[in-house]
Amino acid sequence: RWPEVEGKTMHPAVQRAVEWTRRRAENIVAALLGVMFIAFIVQIVFRYFFNFPVGWTTELSVITWLYMVLLGSAFWLKESEEIRFDLVSGSLGPRGRRAVGMLVAAATVVLFAMSLPATIKYVAFMKVESTSYLKIRLDLLYSVYVVFAVAVIIRYLWAIVGIVRGEAPEEIDITKASSGL
Repeated sequence: RWPEVEGKTMHPAVQRAVEWTRRRAENIVAALLGVMFIAFIVQIVFRYFFNFPVGWTTELSVITWLYMVLLGSAFWLKESEEIRFDLVSGSLGPRGRRAVGMLVAAATVVLFAMSLPATIKYVAFMKVESTSYLKIRLDLLYSVYVVFAVAVIIRYLWAIVGIVRGEAPEEIDITKASSGL
């Protein structure tokens, strides 16, 4: 029997790849947070000490925030750390949680997969535009959303595989600090 990760049985090589990816995503998110903090401090110094507001710091902060949210939620957050509306599924038994989990996972895969071709077209179309200050082409900037969408599809396909194997989504324990309450 293979070890479990987040309540799901994984082949050891897959488990190592997932853990390595999660650690690298954490490194990237931490670096982006550092860049955003430095840009914020530079913005304050230029605006209030030199009376010379600069726009590139705001643009850089928005870009780093966008990448932190999308890359972090795609590769770093565990399923138990995501925001969930579990009023219904939390009151169900393992079989009911599997049914709700399958419905949610299938809907997520279908909706993201349906939107993916249009998303790719739109991102490719945005090559004609660039950001105001840093002059980054918007297709390069927004390509992170395509990566996010593909990661979400893969993550929820993996959830479907787990549910088909008979693994119920984890039971919600409202007494835990991570329960969202």
